[in-house]
Amino acid sequence: MTTSAWLLFITISLVTALSPGPGILLAVSNAVAWGPRKTLWSSSGNVLGVFSVSAAAMAGLGTLLHTSAWLFAVLKMLGAIYLVYLGWRQWTSKTSMFDTPLTNDAPSGKSNAALFRQGLLVALTNPKSILFFTALFPQFIQPEAAMLPQFLALTSAFAACVLTSHLFYVLLARHTRRWFGTPGRVRIFNRLCGGAFGLLGLSLLRLKSPTAP
Repeated sequence: MTTSAWLLFITISLVTALSPGPGILLAVSNAVAWGPRKTLWSSSGNVLGVFSVSAAAMAGLGTLLHTSAWLFAVLKMLGAIYLVYLGWRQWTSKTSMFDTPLTNDAPSGKSNAALFRQGLLVALTNPKSILFFTALFPQFIQPEAAMLPQFLALTSAFAACVLTSHLFYVLLARHTRRWFGTPGRVRIFNRLCGGAFGLLGLSLLRLKSPTAP
């Protein structure tokens, strides 16, 4: 791939990764609740999910989603249900996220495995990701070159952009956290995050299958 093509791919990847979505919202929510260090677990799970989705797209799942309306509907429903569930938990939370300092030694109320699994599921149940990779990757694939090295290079670059975007938003949450110093603001934050998760889930239900007329 030429240098100009690489720069274009990285630019598109960064813009996409920095656009607010389920993974970004999850990273910010976990950063406020558990601290930056534990948030790395959910972000790592999300990156693994992105990597897996990319592999599925390269293996032909993206094309299958374009032709199979029922598979698209199932994946869309799973993603919507999971995001709405996360939103409901955030909305109904009665505990204050801001009672303890946001440090690297954050409270251990949630296991690292649970955070990792949470990030992974958010990435795996988002059909937009598969459709994005299906649309993006063919533009940068060289048919005459070996496929595996290209897959590893493109996916690793995109995954690095995703992780960079999560770190950016986590640092942003860290430096704006003191503003949420009262129970009223905590409740507003919980409900904003919960409502945003719910809206993202409902927005998936509005996503039409590429096979639809």
